[in-house]
Amino acid sequence: MPADPLSLDTAPEIERRQVAGWSRMSAAEKAAMVTALTKAAFDMTLAGIRHRHPGESPRMLRGRLAALLHGPELAKRMFPDLDLS
Repeated sequence: MPADPLSLDTAPEIERRQVAGWSRMSAAEKAAMVTALTKAAFDMTLAGIRHRHPGESPRMLRGRLAALLHGPELAKRMFPDLDLS
């Protein structure tokens, strides 16, 4: 286990168990976990955008997500028909 804790709000024994569990996982299991966590992060980000901009079309929401993730210049190239300002 690393000398420094991975998380300041997790008890050392729990962290040891967590790291041990990760080390027992196959590469496929780790990849599936990372994929699921990434999807959850995207879903939460999109939900926040939807909350701040209720009633906007799904395309506009995707444009706003692109602007947040990739910056306004690239998002404008991806969605040239949308006003993302």
